[in-house]
Amino acid sequence: MVALHDIESLRGLIERAERVLLTGPEDPDGDSIGACLALARTIRRFARATVEVAGTPSFRYAWMDGADKMVPDAQVRGPYDLAIVLDGDRHRLTPVVREAFYSAKATAIIDHHGTTSAEGYSLALIDRKAESTCGMILRFMDAWGIHLDPPTAAQLYTGIIFDTGCFRHSNTSAATHQVAARLLEQGIDHSAIAIKVLLERRRSGMALQARVLDTATFHASNRVVQGVVSRRVMELLGSSEADVEGIVEAMIYVEGVEVAVLIVERGPELVKLSLRSRGQVDVSAVARSLHSSGGGHAKAAGVILREPLAEVLSRVPRALELAFGEPVRALNGLSAVKAEAAAGLQHRG
Repeated sequence: MVALHDIESLRGLIERAERVLLTGPEDPDGDSIGACLALARTIRRFARATVEVAGTPSFRYAWMDGADKMVPDAQVRGPYDLAIVLDGDRHRLTPVVREAFYSAKATAIIDHHGTTSAEGYSLALIDRKAESTCGMILRFMDAWGIHLDPPTAAQLYTGIIFDTGCFRHSNTSAATHQVAARLLEQGIDHSAIAIKVLLERRRSGMALQARVLDTATFHASNRVVQGVVSRRVMELLGSSEADVEGIVEAMIYVEGVEVAVLIVERGPELVKLSLRSRGQVDVSAVARSLHSSGGGHAKAAGVILREPLAEVLSRVPRALELAFGEPVRALNGLSAVKAEAAAGLQHRG
């Protein structure tokens, strides 16, 4: 739990600022975007500061109040009196945003990830027991005497259902449901929000998910499932990064699977891994074993690796082998490299 004096210290930093930058990490998700937009709306209700939210929302979040005013990362320009990163940390910012962040007069972090460090900020507000960063923002609003309104409730609900998997995940508590009830009392269309944020896919996303699931490989006595998205596949299907979201969640719920890993090629030497666990394996530790910048939660983590896809495909099985304590063997003789080929290089239309 974040101490009340720290919450008040954050308000003081905000009230003294003329320009405030709010940002999530690279590839912000529903909790990050929801928290940024909700905090921006809250700040405008009690402070004179000009508030900018960095990022470009995907189709899943474009409907949210304030999403159309977000500033693309490449267009962020300092100086700022205060820069706050939400639902991530300063090590995961895009280069332009990172420069603006470090040049700010004061910096802060608001986060709930177990691997986040408080070092390197003017003020760190970290609650590792919180189910979401959006849940933390609501507690800040309560401390500041800011009443809920429907747009803010919709923003906060987005983050809470995203990080709890619509209340499926073990980070859901009785308090989480009580918070959700408060948000629903604002009259938000919770069903429409859940469908848009968690379920709806574009046709390009449907095709991409089908390809990944069809070519997935199973390892470690079927306890690990691995999917690969190459640049070739995305070009072939007309998919974008927004279409990747949610695929790894579909993989983890295969019977007998304990860990799911989705390997996404973003460039010649840039690969992102998303890892999910049912609890037997701490995937944040797996992510950190692959690179020091990796991390997240025990059951949901990620890491960005600046190396070729082929090298990543050769390293991931070993990391999982260590996590399970036994050799990882692909089923049916289909190696990770063959899986990548099946996902794109062998299919031309």
